[in-house]
Amino acid sequence: MPRLHTSGEYPENWHEVAKRVKEAANLRCVRCGHDHNPAVGRTLTVHHFDGNKANCQRWNLMALCQACHLSVQARVDPRTPIFFDPRPWAMPYIAGVYASGVCAAPPGFDLRRWRTEYEREVGPWPDWA
Repeated sequence: MPRLHTSGEYPENWHEVAKRVKEAANLRCVRCGHDHNPAVGRTLTVHHFDGNKANCQRWNLMALCQACHLSVQARVDPRTPIFFDPRPWAMPYIAGVYASGVCAAPPGFDLRRWRTEYEREVGPWPDWA
């Protein structure tokens, strides 16, 4: 799979945008749940899912600890459709990818089922999704 390259420039209000994303995640990584704790190597960051630093649509911004940020960035290219259900934490972000047209949803994509699973495993479906 080709690696997703970053592009764009951070907006002038990036620090405020990143702060809001982290606060919305209760200062925890949305993937592993670890809290912001730089002393143990778990600094909370904000990952641009599509690699475009100028794209600050909420579906594109993930509050991730550094370890998860590097893992997701290295292994996931949102331009490539997936043909299996992702882990629940990722469902709203991937649904945003499909809704935005970054890539087409694969056959069988069922947003209602994803919402149900997300709400059962994670909590309320995000307002922005």
